[in-house]
Amino acid sequence: MCKQKAVSLHYPENYPAPFISASAKGALAERMVAIAEASGIPVIKDESLVEILSAAQVGECIPEAAYEVVSKVFAFILEQGVSQ
Repeated sequence: MCKQKAVSLHYPENYPAPFISASAKGALAERMVAIAEASGIPVIKDESLVEILSAAQVGECIPEAAYEVVSKVFAFILEQGVSQ
């Protein structure tokens, strides 16, 4: 059985790329998702993307392999009018 994984991203102005702000597996990942949803933070469920992102360490910029997909995620969030 595969444990749930969750990764949160942050993309401050003037950064070269988004970075991993938190990463978790199992019950902690489930708690991360629950807190995000309760706080109105967008949650995108993409198993392939979370596998790529969870390989990076917290504080690292996302891997170049994820740039295109992550840019689409951020564009979707902006289109939805979500602000943090």
